[in-house]
Amino acid sequence: MATPPSARRDETSHVLCGADPSRSNNGPNPSALISPPKKLADPYGWMRNEDRKDQEVLDHLNAENDYTKSVTGHLEELRGKLYDEMLGFVQETDYTSPSKRGNYVYYTRTFAGKSYKVHCRAPLSSLPTDGPISWDGSAESAILVREEVILDENKLAEGHSYCSVGSCKPSPSQKFLAYTLDNTGGETYSLFIKNLETSEIVETLVGEIDSSVVWGADDNSIFYNVMDESHRPYQFFYHKVGQKIEEDTKLFEEPDELFWLGCGKSQDGSYIFIESGSKETTEVNYIDLMDEAISVQCVAKRRPKTLYECEHRLGRWLISTNHGGLPNMKLVSSPAEPDCEGKWTDVVDSAGETLFSGDYVKTLDTVLPLKGHLVAYGREGGIPRVWVAKFSEAGSVETFQRLEFEEEAYDVGGGGNLEFDTESVMISYDSLVTPLQSLKINLDDVSARQIVKRKNVPGYDPTKYTCARQTVLSRDGKTEIPISIVWNKELKKPEGEPQHLHLYGYGSYGACMDCYFSPSRLPLLDRGLVYVIAHVRGGGEMGRQWYEEPNGAKYMCKKNTFNDFVDVARSLQENKMTAPEMMSTEGRSAGGLLIGASVNQAPELFKCAIFGVPFVDVVATMVDCTIPLTCVEWEEWGNPNEEKYFQYMSEYSPTNNVRPGGIYPACLLTGGLHDPRVQYWEPAKMAAEIRHQMDKEKSGEICLKLDMEAGHFSASDRYKYYRELAFDWAFVLDKLGLV
Repeated sequence: MATPPSARRDETSHVLCGADPSRSNNGPNPSALISPPKKLADPYGWMRNEDRKDQEVLDHLNAENDYTKSVTGHLEELRGKLYDEMLGFVQETDYTSPSKRGNYVYYTRTFAGKSYKVHCRAPLSSLPTDGPISWDGSAESAILVREEVILDENKLAEGHSYCSVGSCKPSPSQKFLAYTLDNTGGETYSLFIKNLETSEIVETLVGEIDSSVVWGADDNSIFYNVMDESHRPYQFFYHKVGQKIEEDTKLFEEPDELFWLGCGKSQDGSYIFIESGSKETTEVNYIDLMDEAISVQCVAKRRPKTLYECEHRLGRWLISTNHGGLPNMKLVSSPAEPDCEGKWTDVVDSAGETLFSGDYVKTLDTVLPLKGHLVAYGREGGIPRVWVAKFSEAGSVETFQRLEFEEEAYDVGGGGNLEFDTESVMISYDSLVTPLQSLKINLDDVSARQIVKRKNVPGYDPTKYTCARQTVLSRDGKTEIPISIVWNKELKKPEGEPQHLHLYGYGSYGACMDCYFSPSRLPLLDRGLVYVIAHVRGGGEMGRQWYEEPNGAKYMCKKNTFNDFVDVARSLQENKMTAPEMMSTEGRSAGGLLIGASVNQAPELFKCAIFGVPFVDVVATMVDCTIPLTCVEWEEWGNPNEEKYFQYMSEYSPTNNVRPGGIYPACLLTGGLHDPRVQYWEPAKMAAEIRHQMDKEKSGEICLKLDMEAGHFSASDRYKYYRELAFDWAFVLDKLGLV
């Protein structure tokens, strides 16, 4: 039996929480800082190495990888089988539904044996008007007549172990293509401009650029964001095509470290929006592209704890906002002018009823303004919804319709709509048992819809599977926690007889874990596992009240996330759906925090756990503003340099709450050496701490698998991604005794 690496413990090592003069920023509330600072033990602090070159650290990480490889070596054949099964459910040579833009349609293709996407376009006239695209399925055949390749990511990846294209946008005349490229996984991009007529790269901008890029009114101007040392987009630049990057004009700078910049163009192409956003407050500035003078103006000045997003339609802003302390976002409108907050009015239907009032019932996420309509995406009763409003010529709402779907657990979203003047839109629809569909929706009659493309899943028989949505009562006796369940009907055991089950969760940032179709789940379902998604508080499934204080799971309510997850796990076992020796669990990033805190709270509930790039060293990370993301994250977790948050966060931070002598399930922790979001040392420290504290005779194996080339989002190569997933699934199946 292989011996796990023994990590050196430095019992004198600590982090300082509070008014530490050695740091440039301890938080925005100096009067609330702990003074003098408190020490928090950090015995594995030596694992942190910013340049990733310290030999002791690298030797330890390599030893961890060697150990994991050794104790999982017997699973090589199973991993190969799982990989083949997952790939067998993937149509490797395929294409995405085309999106119209001017005289062209744009889409991407994949080819068997090729790891990355190929971006293509074809003349609009080549797109069928009365039915689906006719394609013979071969790699040699074009999807549409006169198809041209505009960007081949496989060529961009040559000579690199990682390749991510952040943005890929044609210029207004569609003669040029601007794209951003990251070849390290560190999420720092270079910006390229390609002449689509000659295939030449005519511009290359290298620097601390983020993934976003926006064209101006013509092919001569382009806009982008630059990041600071902590990886925060904070400056917005104008670049005139043909000039040196050193000559670019800085149009806007966000000095507040709690705020990140984002940029985009209005649906009608008239404005560029520059959004300064923290977790709780936003401010939108804009550039009028119809004005030759490039000037930045503000839609509405920032107000603490007030969020808003802005779009434009026919001379008016359309704004979604929680202004006034609303629990969710309402929809308002005003003239398209600066400092317009005093002119905001609710958007109402023909009966005078507000379309979105910001109440607890109906939540608004995003809007898509069109010449004669408005498409709104949101939620109702925890379910994703799409609504369509039709405007009269005078600008009032004539009709307001909701799209209806038959399944009870599904996902729906926008489908690449690039046009403003249109009578139809594309949406994407899938569910736990229904592969992705591209639907064309008639905006005047939303019941009239056409399936433009179905995602082909070779060998998939939908009649074998079913899904359901249930609720679990939390320990507070009043909160109903939704869960979504999918299983293979042919392998489902009789009610009351426990079955192997995999429990997945996230529960942070107000993010929704919706019920999309995943062919990579099928090998689990086909081995008799039931797959359950716990929609715990901290997510946004039930609206922002599911996320915000006092009843959600943020700041001083964060423990609700972990309690909900443990309550779901216990309920599944108490109701004989599964049993501790038959249950595995998984979470990624902030979901890794969920798994760490839940396993610490109730290790006896799980047979094995996967911590994917887990945020587990909460206090040590959140005291230090030099770590990317820290400052902006203070409005998610709290600032442990302040007494009130220090104590609370210390009570759930996984690395600080491993149970001495605890009997821990088998754990697989993963990370990426170049991850800028969750630093590699977090899973490394957690693995070492569990091994040090646990009952070594009765606990499961603790494995750390660190990708020495990737960042936060794992492998960019789709085949490598499936191999990594096969590794995870083999680990789970082995620990559950299903090998």
